[in-house]
Amino acid sequence: MSNRTLVICKPDAVERGLMGEILGRFERRGFRVVAASLRTVDSDLAAAHYAEHAGKDFYPPLLEFITRSPVFAVVLEGPADTWQIVRHMMGKTNSAIAEPGTIRGDLSTDGRENLIHGSDGPESAEQEIALWFPGLS
Repeated sequence: MSNRTLVICKPDAVERGLMGEILGRFERRGFRVVAASLRTVDSDLAAAHYAEHAGKDFYPPLLEFITRSPVFAVVLEGPADTWQIVRHMMGKTNSAIAEPGTIRGDLSTDGRENLIHGSDGPESAEQEIALWFPGLS
């Protein structure tokens, strides 16, 4: 499954009506949507998704943010390095230094609410896809 990755349009992206713009960038790049879901994240899913950050100062605000309103979760499929291409297209986490032409560089204005999540490697992609889309083969 290393040619698949999870992308989440976070609450700020959904609230601002940017789902189509973000997904369109990936589709124009040649990625195929394998699964998609618009949903409100419950506290259990949020805690499981961000488990590696438990105990850190930014963990409670992170959970509050991801659960405040709907997200648009998508599984993208492409070449073997899909996760890496997607991460490059997203841009740096801090929108203040994200490169123009990237999603965050063009569309984000807040470092904490940065529009999008993408799996950071093939192992995390596999784990996150299983968490968000159980049974997807």
